[in-house]
Amino acid sequence: MSVRDLADYPWDAVIPYRERAAQHPQGLVDLSVGSPVDPTPEVVRRALAEATDAHAYPQTVGTPALREAIVDWYERRRGVSGLSVDDVLPTIGSKELVALLPTLLGLGGGDIVVHPCVAYPTYEVGARVAGAAPVALDDPAQWPEGAKLIWINTPGNPDGRTWRIEELRAAVERARELGAVLASDECYAELGWEGQWASAPVPSVLDPRVTGGSRAGLLSVYSLSKQSNLAGYRAAFVAGCAKIVGELLTARKHLGLMPPAPVQHAMAVALGDDEHVRAQKELYRERRDLLKPALQAAGFRIDGSEAGLYLWATEGRDAWESMGRLAGLGILAGPGPFYGAHSADHVRLALTAPMERIAEAARRLSTVGL
Repeated sequence: MSVRDLADYPWDAVIPYRERAAQHPQGLVDLSVGSPVDPTPEVVRRALAEATDAHAYPQTVGTPALREAIVDWYERRRGVSGLSVDDVLPTIGSKELVALLPTLLGLGGGDIVVHPCVAYPTYEVGARVAGAAPVALDDPAQWPEGAKLIWINTPGNPDGRTWRIEELRAAVERARELGAVLASDECYAELGWEGQWASAPVPSVLDPRVTGGSRAGLLSVYSLSKQSNLAGYRAAFVAGCAKIVGELLTARKHLGLMPPAPVQHAMAVALGDDEHVRAQKELYRERRDLLKPALQAAGFRIDGSEAGLYLWATEGRDAWESMGRLAGLGILAGPGPFYGAHSADHVRLALTAPMERIAEAARRLSTVGL
């Protein structure tokens, strides 16, 4: 398979629902795509401006300051000690790494890439582009022989599933039995809401309580798009097994996959400033606290969603029917079928809308049944 064989971009199917929602007299409330709407923090914007004299090629491996900032961040925010600068690598956003990882690892025909049953579609796309076979399975005990790359997503997009320490440990043990790389997509880790995640940090696959003292075969993928409103910067990184990171670095040098130098400088500054992350989380918390009860009062059940940027909701009916019902209220959601066959009756609602729009959505939901 090649990129020419990919199906049409799925979000095109949402256009009629967007058009219907936009006809609402008070306008469209777009909760479909998790693209940040809040300003990029001033401290990061200043850092970017300071680095605009970027006349030389940037470093694929990352500047020393950025690599050290990534190492420090993992220890300070994720409880991951013992990383060195050789264990980390910046990427041009996390989506390109997710899509390219099977190819960069040399996977192809006969190889299996496992991904969650309810999942961001790029895991499957990356497997198919490499010629590997994507398989949707959540239970490590069911991960098959022949698996070469296993993706987990914690907290999950779209469902907010978050893996506990003991679950991560079991995943690591099973991946090692299979000789597979275990890659954990963790880009929503700063956004914990319920249960233990209301006060405790979401654990990483690189947590010493998980790894058994060895990071061999393990990768953690992270993005600054959500915690720092840097989606437009394409600012992310991967960390973990030094051998795999070194192989990825070599491949990325050949391919010219290097974040721009000003972005690397801005990333280092963003990773060192926790205050803007706390402030952003509080904005999302306020929106979530308003939208969740409004959806429930309108007849939706919220599943999972204990962490992350979304509410994963169902009325117990076909997702496209729910999409139509919401569009009638001028609200645009994301359809569950985009995230796999296991989510045909769910919709995803993002918290990435201004508070005024979230409040308007809650008001409209309150009129259901009147």
